[in-house]
Amino acid sequence: MHSVKEKVSNAAAAGKEHVDILKAKAEEKAEKAVARTREEKRIAEEVRKAKEAEAKMELHQAKARHAAETLQSKQSHLIGRHGHGHHHHAVGGQQNPVVGSTVPTTGTVAPTYPLGGYPPTSHGHI
Repeated sequence: MHSVKEKVSNAAAAGKEHVDILKAKAEEKAEKAVARTREEKRIAEEVRKAKEAEAKMELHQAKARHAAETLQSKQSHLIGRHGHGHHHHAVGGQQNPVVGSTVPTTGTVAPTYPLGGYPPTSHGHI
């Protein structure tokens, strides 16, 4: 489902496309009014078509950008719910160490030390 922000952004982009198309048509009329030959009139028509196509392309690019922003927002929201270094308290008030935390770029859990309470050794052994 689309977010409200995405819908509003898409509607604004569609409005801009509509204005750009109307502007291209008005410019075409003005060019045709001063054109002396059929060729100049045809050129004005082709320029309008190109501007309309550009406006439509910009609309689709904006919609794709809005969808990507919505997806990124959803993903960061989901990642934000996992592993922020929260410590869980055991019975008796002892804290258990955090075993892993979520890597923001992939959403996977990466180990943090100490694992199981044992620090990594510096003896060259893994």
